[in-house]
Order: sequence, then C-alpha cells, then structure tokens
Amino acid sequence: MSRTNNQPFVIGVAGGSGSGKSTVTRQVLASIGPDMVSVLYQDDYYLDQSHMSPEARRKTNYDHPQAFDWPLMVKHLQALRRGESVEMPSYDFTQDNRASQTIPIKPAPVIVVEGLFALFDAELRQMMSLKIFVDTAPDVRFIRRLQRDMAERGRSAESVINQYMDTVRPMHKQFIEPTKRYADVILPHGANGPAVDIITTKVLTLIRDLDRS
Repeated sequence: MSRTNNQPFVIGVAGGSGSGKSTVTRQVLASIGPDMVSVLYQDDYYLDQSHMSPEARRKTNYDHPQAFDWPLMVKHLQALRRGESVEMPSYDFTQDNRASQTIPIKPAPVIVVEGLFALFDAELRQMMSLKIFVDTAPDVRFIRRLQRDMAERGRSAESVINQYMDTVRPMHKQFIEPTKRYADVILPHGANGPAVDIITTKVLTLIRDLDRS
C-alpha cells in the first residue's frame, strides 16, 4: 500500500457480476467516511449509444471490455488525482444508454474505482495504490444478478438467464477471472467484513501519518 506526494490513495475493486463489489465499496465508505472517499463506478462508463436503435442497444455485449469508455475513465481518474472535480456520466440500464445527467465527483483522500474490469486496464492499474478482487462462488453471483436485474432494471427472468449463459459467464472466464492475478488482495466469499476492516484501518493509518508529516 502506498500514497505518495499527498496524492489520493486509489483502491481498485474488481470481481464478477454479483460478487459483492458494491458491498465492499459501501464498507469502505462507512469505515473511512463519505467525506474522505470518492467513487468512480465503472457501470456508469458504458459507451454512449445514442446513435443506435433500442433493438441494437439490447444486443450489445455489456460484459465485454469494449463496451466501456476507457479513455474517459482514465481521464477522470487522472483529474481526481490532480485534485480536480469531474462530471461522471450516469447510465440508464432501462434504456441501455447514458442518461442525460452527469454526477459531480469531487477529489478526496481516497478514491475507489469499482467495476467488473477495474483491474483490466494497465493505465488504470498503474494509478492504484491497492487492488482488490472480490471472489465469490458462481451460483451466488448468478442468484444476486438475477434478483438485481429483475428488481432494479425491469428485466424478465428469462432474459437474465439467457444473457448470463450467452455473455456473462463466458466473458467472466475470458476477461474478468484472469484479472485476479493483478490483485494485491483477494477477498474470498465476497464482501469479507473482517478483511475489509483490516484494509480500511491500514488505509486510514497511512493517510493520517502522511497528513501529519
């Protein structure tokens, strides 16, 4: 773990769909304090698809790295590390497209980059002080995704199952699971509370020691 030149401490939180990444991020926010943490959610960095028909958007493979706006995400993390605010896009999953509004993100001592592919891009990884992979059993991840997509994204059970078999499962094996090798910390069984507590305590100690120096 390192934080140099008083730059933010950047934490990458990666893992498969339904692994518990958001729970880990919430635990970090709760432990360190919302005023001390800013979060870039990779789910909001899907490419704009305004030029495509609704039918074409539905056919997009949202579990492939090419579905994301990597240059914008890198640009925003670089800006936050310089102490500059950014306007994070927001994504409307019911429309399969970016929403018109953006989300203002202010710089903070700790920045969390959360997403399926948080550890995929080398340029992003180079800016991270700590890289976490949330490792959860496939059946648990599938059940969580099914419940979420039906409750929050207006999806039918059949469409969620079809997408899981067609893209989610194979893309996880091809692109997401291999990023585990870049992790500094692997959290078994999802959002492992004791492990997250140890991590956040260490981060807080590091930040306070640097601020006093």
